[in-house]
Amino acid sequence: MTTTLPPGPRADLLRYLQDARDALLWKLEGLSEYDVRRPLTPTGTNLLGLVKHVTYVELGYLGDTFGRPAAPGRPWYGPVGDDNGDMWATAEESRADIVDRYRQAWPHADATVAALPPDTVGRVPWWTDGKDEITLHHALVRVLADTQRHAGQADILREQLDGSAGWLQDSANLPSDDPAWWQEYRDRLERTAREASEKA
Repeated sequence: MTTTLPPGPRADLLRYLQDARDALLWKLEGLSEYDVRRPLTPTGTNLLGLVKHVTYVELGYLGDTFGRPAAPGRPWYGPVGDDNGDMWATAEESRADIVDRYRQAWPHADATVAALPPDTVGRVPWWTDGKDEITLHHALVRVLADTQRHAGQADILREQLDGSAGWLQDSANLPSDDPAWWQEYRDRLERTAREASEKA
């Protein structure tokens, strides 16, 4: 964790946020430049784009919203006029720069959480005027939920790419690493699915 807080709800939320951050970055390790960038779903979801997106989310909700911008403007967001520019990396944006920017966002976001009371009210710059207020607690929960969601997407994308699965490299949290075990498991699920569909 990048910031040490006394035990309590904020420390718990930051711990689980850090777990999701680490898991998401691990999903890029060992992949080619092409594989981290290429669209892997019909809507173009890609691994490096997920990292770029969660960086924007952290710096926005746990920075700009509480008057603590990380840097002037957001030139890293994406190409001008691209409504989905935070979800993919241009050829000019290096993987190292995007990952580094994400790592730099962590202590900035964590410092906001450590510095302000959870009930501090901020204003989300991209929300509608009059409906743009949010507490720090709400913002932190929102960032945690978004990061965990995208880490889960990355789990599936990475497994589809090369079979790598699990939470972290040294903590796979899977019942087996034997391909034969997994084939038998998948076969059992397939049989069960067919049986259930025949009964429907």
